Amino acid sequence: MPIVFAHLRSFHAVAKHKGFTAAADALHISQPTVTTQVKELEERYGVELLVRRGRRVELTDTGAALYDISRRIMGLHDEAEELLQSSGKLTTGQLRLAAVGPFHATEMIARFLARFPNIKVSMLLGNSDQTLQRLLTLESDIAIIAHVVDDPRVHSVPFSTHEVVAFVSSDHPWNRRLNVGIAEFADQPLIWREKGSTTRRAFEAAAAEKAVPLSPLLEIGSREGVWKAVEQGLGIGIVADFEFVAHPRLRTLRISDADIRTEYHVACLNERRTSPKIAAFMATVLQ
Repeated sequence: MPIVFAHLRSFHAVAKHKGFTAAADALHISQPTVTTQVKELEERYGVELLVRRGRRVELTDTGAALYDISRRIMGLHDEAEELLQSSGKLTTGQLRLAAVGPFHATEMIARFLARFPNIKVSMLLGNSDQTLQRLLTLESDIAIIAHVVDDPRVHSVPFSTHEVVAFVSSDHPWNRRLNVGIAEFADQPLIWREKGSTTRRAFEAAAAEKAVPLSPLLEIGSREGVWKAVEQGLGIGIVADFEFVAHPRLRTLRISDADIRTEYHVACLNERRTSPKIAAFMATVLQ
């Protein structure tokens, strides 16, 4: 049978404090309980661990050897307790984020670390489908996603809503315009993000509603790649307004007759909502 931790703890206290009464005081239990537990430990293994001499005790050779082991065990026990307590108070630990882009994520991380500077934060970027999958497979603790998640396993809270806009190069015929109608995108060369991009999905849905035929020219798996292709004059890009970075050779255009938006959410698994670090992150960034 495995050793009973309570029995070992009582033996260790008696050996450390050199008496049953002192051990009981240290453990905050009764002296008879300590005596019974040490006796049961000796009887279970058929050994003598302590020699009682009045109110004091002395260790036998077996008792001394066990005390050397119990000191290490109790030391590790204390370290484990300190780790758990400090993690519960968010003085140490790691938080893993998955996000559809760096813009909101870096803002959230900055706010979180301002309150919990000793937490290590890592981040993985990808489209909305990849980001949600990382959350579901426990590869991340928090997900920042650009669409509503219809999954009972996921708890998500709206963070912000953004307008989807087009952008073109300085050489494009639309460069001097402020607005463009969605019908004008018919058969235009579009520079897309990959499938799974929420911005692309929102624009495609709006075009389908207006029966506008789309002609994507390139599908590129990064925002930077899309921007570079548009800058080179290869086609028209689509982006959420807050993601557009001002550039001398690029210009944004609002889509005048279609309300196309993406809604960003902060999400975690429902079963992990009470995790101290996850709850703290959600409370910090959504306050």
